[in-house]
Amino acid sequence: MSSHMETRHDSEHPIYGLMAEFETPSELVAAARRTKEAGFRKFDAFTPYPIHELDDAMDLHDNRVSVFTFIGGLIGCVSGFALCSWCTTAFPLNVGGRPLISVPMFIPITFELTILIGGLTAAISMLAMNGFPTPYHPVFNIERFSNASRSKFFLCIESQDPKFDRHATTSFLESLNPEQIAEVAP
Repeated sequence: MSSHMETRHDSEHPIYGLMAEFETPSELVAAARRTKEAGFRKFDAFTPYPIHELDDAMDLHDNRVSVFTFIGGLIGCVSGFALCSWCTTAFPLNVGGRPLISVPMFIPITFELTILIGGLTAAISMLAMNGFPTPYHPVFNIERFSNASRSKFFLCIESQDPKFDRHATTSFLESLNPEQIAEVAP
């Protein structure tokens, strides 16, 4: 595999990052693992299908969405029970001597609001933390990136990473034996 670098001769122009292209998923997983071990924190991988080993290689075990979902579900549960309690005390109907606050009667509404608010919180927090919607991303400036949805695997180290140095990062990416390295214009 030959490493080919697409760059402009002006080394002072701003870039979004450096992107390496790999042939196989195992090469990408190994590259992601080495990138994380080298101390880079702002990097991403692009693949045509999910590769579960990338989660471990990139250390993507963030559970904030599940925490937000739990909190949203808890708020929905409390809100549903409070709504039912308020309705039966504000507009009391004494039918057959039942108590005003009858827990079995409140279960369907409480359950439904728990699921509704928890699900909406999960969707909104996931979108917010992933930065969606993003109609444009700088990696689309790379001509060969269209292969990311078909057959190639890409690793991009962002220039905003504290450890990023254009020449040192290029040398590091070359040590990973990619098919090609390209500068990503902003």
